[in-house]
Amino acid sequence: MNKIEILAPAGNMENLKMAIAYGADAVYIGGKQFGLRAFANNFTIEQMNEAVTYAHQKGKRVYVTLNIFPRNEDFSQMGDYIRALADIKIDALIISDPGILTLVKELAPELEIHLSTQANNTNWRSANFWHEQGVKRIILARELSLAEIIEIREKTPSTLELEAFVHGAMCMSYSGRCTISNYLSGRDANRGECSQPCRWKYHIVEEKRPGQYFPIVEDDKGTYLFNSKDLCMIGHVKELVEAGLVSLKIEGRMKSSYYVAIATHAYRNELDKYLRDKENYSFNKDNLIELEKTSHRPFTTGFYFGDTDKITEYSSTSYIRTYDFVGLYKEYLNKDNLMLIEQRNSFAVGDKLEIVQANEEFFTYEVKAMYDEDLNPIKIAPHPQQKVYLPIDRPLKPWAILRRGK
Repeated sequence: MNKIEILAPAGNMENLKMAIAYGADAVYIGGKQFGLRAFANNFTIEQMNEAVTYAHQKGKRVYVTLNIFPRNEDFSQMGDYIRALADIKIDALIISDPGILTLVKELAPELEIHLSTQANNTNWRSANFWHEQGVKRIILARELSLAEIIEIREKTPSTLELEAFVHGAMCMSYSGRCTISNYLSGRDANRGECSQPCRWKYHIVEEKRPGQYFPIVEDDKGTYLFNSKDLCMIGHVKELVEAGLVSLKIEGRMKSSYYVAIATHAYRNELDKYLRDKENYSFNKDNLIELEKTSHRPFTTGFYFGDTDKITEYSSTSYIRTYDFVGLYKEYLNKDNLMLIEQRNSFAVGDKLEIVQANEEFFTYEVKAMYDEDLNPIKIAPHPQQKVYLPIDRPLKPWAILRRGK
């Protein structure tokens, strides 16, 4: 694989189309079974077929997650599922379990196999082992440093591709293999149902004083012992590519289409800037500013540079939200100079918005008038997915985004 890939998450069809419109080379999706995001919308087989057809028409690839740690009963239906995925010609299957690997090789040997980060591949010998079993790509453990990734690349064959997460939420447990959720809420993280107890606030109860809750104070910043920051490597795309990665992966199959679009666009722009002129490349801080306009926790570079003391966020589990996604562009009425917008958050006449389009800088727009679907003047669009018309003198690109700063 010669091209460096921007790999974006897609929890539903809208997210998939937004990811592709804003620069993804590939998307990863989950089905209704056997994935690690049971509470995402996910895709039926019929919807996957539609997604694959759409992506292939755009020259993009679709990978499907089948990365749970299965129990015996899971295999009773898994064979039919794998055959169905092969029939719709997905581009790769993401797995973490040797049993699933053997089943895929038996039933659909033509399917490309990627090893999930859930399998926590942390060294070159393991990478070579998996490659010998038929794995085409290793999605490396999130705990690796850049130096370790470079060594893995040097000691593995060029036929083995390396992928790593570069942006999004991180798990406090090793490569996502966590049992706390199962213990505290009965929801198995390793089968896609994590309740995220790492984000909860904890107290101590002394056995002889039941009912008395004492706050846990790890330091003067607060009591969230396990809560992690969000990974952000936008300022280090050069190092990621030079380490030997062929795929830069963005986390977020449960995130909004706005998040997917903005995150994909930022990494697309930064990677393209580097590839256009490697010798004179310098980081474009505007792409970091764009990422800060999505809903996120404080950013960290994770384990890439060994600064592990900077990963945990002790003060709060709250997201930072400085912008609201207020509308999605649908079409342009040329004769009336109006654009049709599907509302996503309430906005009104007088609001100053930013309009974001793929491969362009955003521009500011003031809502000076607004009309309902019957072209009657209105002052506000308060209803979810309400259709409204706004005046503008030119059409926008498909999937343009309207947002408002707080």
